[in-house]
Amino acid sequence: MVGMSADPRQRRAARHAQPAAEAAASAPRKKPITVERITDAALEVVATEGYDALTIRRVAAVLGTGPSSLYAHIVNKADIDDLLIGRLCSELVLPKPDPAQWREQIRDVCAQIRDQYLRYPGISRAALAMVPTNLETLRVNEGMLAILLAGGIQPQSAAWAIDALSLYVAGYALETSMVQQRQKDPDAAWVLTQDQLVDRFNALPQAAFPNTRRYATELTSGTGHQRFDFALALLIDNLARQAPPA
Repeated sequence: MVGMSADPRQRRAARHAQPAAEAAASAPRKKPITVERITDAALEVVATEGYDALTIRRVAAVLGTGPSSLYAHIVNKADIDDLLIGRLCSELVLPKPDPAQWREQIRDVCAQIRDQYLRYPGISRAALAMVPTNLETLRVNEGMLAILLAGGIQPQSAAWAIDALSLYVAGYALETSMVQQRQKDPDAAWVLTQDQLVDRFNALPQAAFPNTRRYATELTSGTGHQRFDFALALLIDNLARQAPPA
């Protein structure tokens, strides 16, 4: 071509010569997509919009990319669920098993899991019907098993107890999150106070609901996590009295 330098080094230099203003305007390189960033983005979606809003497409949007970019790191939505529960489990503090304190220790671990779930509305659904593969989730299961075994619970009973405790904690957290979400909806017809519930129960026909009317206060009692603690005590305190499953 006429006017083109014959020296390829000069042509290369010309290609790389860029005005300062143009260089400054160049878009910065995007951060690479990683499993950690996917987990962070998924938690952000749940924290701000609730678990129902969590989709691969929504997570990709938070990361400023397309869904196909995520499939280099995850298989499906269940993978994200596993990552989420693993991240929450990574923040749990597990005690050194103490035979004299095993009841208190297992209750404390369950309360920690509950509180982690309640930070992110509806996230405990991710723990239901899931076979854990995340190492942090397995770390917590191992810790709970060690506590129960130290308390003298038979291995089979301990294994099933962990399943029952995990189901109860997840269910409790899910219901609590649903109530909290409904309370935010001004159009939702929802009984908010114990007094309103008692009034409704007392308005029921006496012949059909004698016990509900008589014990309306007891049926609607409980503040904070009192019912949670009560149910855990039923599960935990009966473990030591149970014979191993056949």
